[in-house]
Amino acid sequence: MGAMVILRLALVFSILTSLSLLAGSSPLPSPELQIVTAERRIDLTSHIVKVFLTLKVENIGESPASEVLLAFSPTEADRLALVKAAVAAGKKKKKSYLPLDVKPTDLPDGPNGTKYYLIHLLKPLGKAEAISLEVLYILTHSLEPFPVEISQSESQLVYYRDSAKILSPYPIKQQATFLKTPTSRVESFTRVVPTDRANAELRYGPYEEQPPYAYSPVIVHFENNNAFAVVEELVREIEISHWGSIQVTEHYKLVHAGARHKGAFSRVEYQSRPHSGVSSFKNLLAELPPRVHSVYYRDNIGNISSSRLRTNFKKSELLIEPRYPLFGGWKSTFVIGYGVPLEDFLFEAADGTRYLNYSFGCPLADTVVEKLTVKVVLPEGSKNPSAVVPFTVEQRTERKCSYLDVVGRTVVVLEKANVVPEHNSPFQVYYQFSPIYMLAEPLMLTSVFFLFFMACVTYLHLDLSISKIKQT
Repeated sequence: MGAMVILRLALVFSILTSLSLLAGSSPLPSPELQIVTAERRIDLTSHIVKVFLTLKVENIGESPASEVLLAFSPTEADRLALVKAAVAAGKKKKKSYLPLDVKPTDLPDGPNGTKYYLIHLLKPLGKAEAISLEVLYILTHSLEPFPVEISQSESQLVYYRDSAKILSPYPIKQQATFLKTPTSRVESFTRVVPTDRANAELRYGPYEEQPPYAYSPVIVHFENNNAFAVVEELVREIEISHWGSIQVTEHYKLVHAGARHKGAFSRVEYQSRPHSGVSSFKNLLAELPPRVHSVYYRDNIGNISSSRLRTNFKKSELLIEPRYPLFGGWKSTFVIGYGVPLEDFLFEAADGTRYLNYSFGCPLADTVVEKLTVKVVLPEGSKNPSAVVPFTVEQRTERKCSYLDVVGRTVVVLEKANVVPEHNSPFQVYYQFSPIYMLAEPLMLTSVFFLFFMACVTYLHLDLSISKIKQT
């Protein structure tokens, strides 16, 4: 009964929020576009929510349109990790998708804080023309555990809040929304006629002739025992050595962001009963580059030998096991380090500029990183560093002094918040380097040994004995 009361109160609050949203709405974008059909599929099988949106947009005005707006509520905008769009080209078996440029934009007097993203079309959409768009956006921290605390033997239940109708600045002639849950266990869900449920899939719609900014709040309460693995902070240091290797060191602060564990932990029950601690996780999979070597995995205590490494010519997989299974609210800190061959990731451009081509993001599968810092340590003597990343990041440079350094090494620092596995795409760091600087360390070592040798020879030829002076 208490859960139903809280569910009803949350639904009333969502309805009041939506009414205030509609009350302040105004047709900001051009009314010359309309959405003929819209289909939204929401994947709730993980703690990372993936939304696939298919839109057929038609120009009903006289002038051509070269941009299409996407609208997000303030809550969704705060949890957005990634927005991608593509246009469908061809038919059936020959169909292909061409990526489109998507950027956030600010519009004045947005209805109650509505945020917008602008899709730039490859060519303007003429009068009475239509185009099919495929949009993917990813949300993090959108599943709320309820109850917020569970015992070792209980399953994890979560809330998901959204709208049965697609929030759009354009009128939509026909639309439908599909939600996919991990299992068929759905405790409750809001009904907005027509609503249909079949096993693990919930459908809202179809709805026809919806005005701009139509909104119908819904709440779905369902079972989700997947690992809510969240890295609070990840620092990746990529150190380049022109002597033949790249050393990568990754510092993790991991937390289970699901329902907090209550009560005592029983190791006997955990190992003897298969359904004990179903929402916890005891291992993680890290996808590393091929041809890795010198791999280690350790924490503050020391080396952890419970990891397993599998390598092939395409990739390497490191299965790591913390010292204890992670339940909701529990944390773990550890370090992963490895080396990769220099020739696989460092290249030279036609103008002599060298550049590193490496993967951005977190190697751990199905993991959210709240704060990611990538540090690329360039060889001493590098000049004019610059980074090319396929998405928006904060960039800066700093200086690091290591062994046998004279003036220190330039470090390119890239920072990004709310990182998901889809951010694991290549990035490049360009810099200029003269091979003469490679002689600095050998010359320094040679000079030190030479001076030490000369000091030893001088010492052996000195007569430091004390003798009496003969008196005549």
